[in-house]
Amino acid sequence: RYFLVGSNPAETKYRVLKIDRTEPKDLVIIDDKHVYTQQEVRELLGRLDLGNRTKMGQKGSSGLSRAVSAFGIVGFVRFLEGYYIVLITKRRKMADIGGHAIYKIEDTNMIYIPNDSVRVSHPDEARYLRIFQNVDLSSNFYFSYSYDLSHSLQYNLTVLRMPLEILKTETTQTRQESFDIFEDEGLSTQGGSGVFGICSKPYEKYVWNAKLLEAVRSAVHRDWLLYIINGFCGQSKLLIYGRPIYVTLIARRSSKFAGTRFLKRGANCEGDVANEVETEQILYDASVMSFSAGSYSSYVQVRGSVPLYWSQDISTMMPKPPITLDQADPYAHVAALHFDQMLQRFGSPIIILNLVKEREKRKHERILSEELVAAVTYLNQFLPPEHAIIYIPWDMAKYTKSKLCNVLDRLNVIAESVVKKTGFFVNRPDSYCSILRPDEKWNELGGCVVSTGRLQTGVLRTNCVDCLDRTNTAQFMVGKCALAYQLYSLGLIDKPNLQFDTDAVRLFEELYEDHGDTLSLQYGGSQLVHRVKTYRKIAPWTQHSKDIMQTLSRYYSNAFSDADRQDSINLFLGVFKPAEGKPHLWELPTDFYLHHKNTLSLSQTRQSYTYWWTTGVLKHLPLPFDEVTCAENRRKLTVKKFHKYEEEIDIHNEFFRPYELSSFDETFCLAMTNSTRDFMPKNVGIDPSPFTVRKPDETGKSVLGNKNNREETVLQRKTAASAPPPPSEEAVSSSSEDDSGTDKEDEGAVSQRSTPVKVTDTGDSAKITENVVQSTKDVYGVNLSDIPSEDDLAIYARFVQLGQSQHKQDKSSQQFCSRRPLDKVINLIPISSFSQDNIYEVQPPRADRKSIEIFHAHIQAGRGNMQPLGRDDFLMYREYIRNRYM
Repeated sequence: RYFLVGSNPAETKYRVLKIDRTEPKDLVIIDDKHVYTQQEVRELLGRLDLGNRTKMGQKGSSGLSRAVSAFGIVGFVRFLEGYYIVLITKRRKMADIGGHAIYKIEDTNMIYIPNDSVRVSHPDEARYLRIFQNVDLSSNFYFSYSYDLSHSLQYNLTVLRMPLEILKTETTQTRQESFDIFEDEGLSTQGGSGVFGICSKPYEKYVWNAKLLEAVRSAVHRDWLLYIINGFCGQSKLLIYGRPIYVTLIARRSSKFAGTRFLKRGANCEGDVANEVETEQILYDASVMSFSAGSYSSYVQVRGSVPLYWSQDISTMMPKPPITLDQADPYAHVAALHFDQMLQRFGSPIIILNLVKEREKRKHERILSEELVAAVTYLNQFLPPEHAIIYIPWDMAKYTKSKLCNVLDRLNVIAESVVKKTGFFVNRPDSYCSILRPDEKWNELGGCVVSTGRLQTGVLRTNCVDCLDRTNTAQFMVGKCALAYQLYSLGLIDKPNLQFDTDAVRLFEELYEDHGDTLSLQYGGSQLVHRVKTYRKIAPWTQHSKDIMQTLSRYYSNAFSDADRQDSINLFLGVFKPAEGKPHLWELPTDFYLHHKNTLSLSQTRQSYTYWWTTGVLKHLPLPFDEVTCAENRRKLTVKKFHKYEEEIDIHNEFFRPYELSSFDETFCLAMTNSTRDFMPKNVGIDPSPFTVRKPDETGKSVLGNKNNREETVLQRKTAASAPPPPSEEAVSSSSEDDSGTDKEDEGAVSQRSTPVKVTDTGDSAKITENVVQSTKDVYGVNLSDIPSEDDLAIYARFVQLGQSQHKQDKSSQQFCSRRPLDKVINLIPISSFSQDNIYEVQPPRADRKSIEIFHAHIQAGRGNMQPLGRDDFLMYREYIRNRYM
């Protein structure tokens, strides 16, 4: 047998899975559903070790040995022989949202379960295993133990704010069954010691290991089920005068109709489109972690292929194969299914930004525009006018070629109108300053205003043909506009407007280009060809050669390696299941039948041509149906009851981990981009605001360079050369922590400084300060002389006289008031908590008796004299011992 022992982060509670290895093809898993303490697990493993030895007392041939240590189970998979278990053996922290860590899978391990004695070998097993492992799980797969990555922040926080009365009516589990690593912030009951928590079902469209967990979902406790997403996750720190604001970008790639560029186009029969990615930008004040007390904001937008039956034939080996419509769809059946999904998840309005070409000598991209317009026009006939789908066509390629038009200015106008219609999510009401001094743009903002803040209703859906380069730039402009509103809603800027060439926008642009590079590699086989700087027309001449290389890389990937990648994705997602007597995966002429279920069997239910939406969706618009309180949505939730002292709901212990030894490697493993370190100019005395417009050569990147060019910068330091280094042609990683090459043109700015700063890898910190220390003239604008002038001394003497006379006036007025009380005269009470507060003296405020007692008890405890414990202290200590050791 295999025994899987899983624990909570504090390693105080354990569960045990038993996997039978005697079955050659079946998966037999036993979960006793019991929660063990650390002592009980040690005794259990000791008994197993003792009982499985060949001879009693013989330690050499122990019957129990550790096979592998892992961070989670991806799932179980079977090809033609027995089952494999896929384990996460290495992880890296990528982001943090309200104390909930998000990890990237760094390495995995596949272990064959059946014993060699019962193994029935098959000649094609090794080939299937190789195809399955072509899906690189160490590349852009993410998971979290305590945060639901398949849902948006708005959904997760809206579910947590459900009325308490609804939770009390739900059936709660016993305390033994309520243990769960999924740690949501609970909802306190009125006056009791119980705390309710909610665990929601994941949104399976964005879960990539749902099929791998299907075999064990009903057999094991839900704590064992770890859901992973594919896409992108990046986080950067925006420092606003020392106040940390975390900007997080999460992209969820759909697991439905997933595949590579030319092999997956359009939509399938269920309304799932190719290259569908939901991008969410989350902004929050990192100084307060709690979801209930902190300030959180998010904005969601979507990209995806045009929802029609269309494809491109790549057998012709052309760079741009002709677009063909595979099926006539006069009643927009596929588009109706797709937009119905969006209405349920996002509400209304749904805004389509179509960036494909409108005018062409030979009809190519325009075929898609004409069909999409016809589909949207047909579907809008039956929707209420206030909830109609909004269609915005804009030929981005035509505007890019024009020298008179600024592409990003036009996109900014579109972005403003889109954000005003959809609004965004924020979990706190409007600040008082925005009510006193309302902004015109703020008053026109859409969405849904509730007592706890604002909700985003509706979504922007952006598409071009590939949904890569043009789409990423358009999404960046919409995200930049939404970011300004998010910062304004949190009270961080005075107007909802952000300009280019500020530290905040540069940081956001780098995050979005890492995001675009990663998604482009997954779908197209190369990084972005056209970036934001390309459309701003400020890209350097070296960028053109890189664009050509990325184009060739994309063409090579599409022509030679995409078919193998598509087979791997089909096998990993369970679209194709190997079986005896069926054709093998590599023998299929096409995978069209695997993704279009209606080609193999006729559907029993037929959707209406006019009422094409799901029942109940229209009733709640503009709110999304998935977030309203109804019986259908409550069935997706699991309500649990905790004691208020249990570790699962203690976010402080979860985040700071006081129970384990801290190491620098783990504490500082999340090396996120910092606006002050990486983007702010290194001149002392310059405006530190991240919202100040900088010159192109005024940026931290121009001095420090990116991670790929640090060695060149050190070499410059040694040789004191003033000429810029030649542009590096090294491959740029698409990881969220690496620079995506967007700021390499700023390297030339190094030459404008006489002594570039050396990037020290050791403790050579003294050498960095030689450029930091500057004169007081540069810092303050004046030179401080040794002896003040006579005029300055006269002003200072007058200032002291004013203070002394003010003090005398205060004392005389107090004596006068004490002799003759004036009841009918208004007494002005000073705002300060100090009784005497002026330039002459300050009297400390009085401390109440309880504060003094607490302070004295603290001093006595430091000396070893402990105070007697009260009844509440004993109760708290008893609960702590019971939860930790019993």
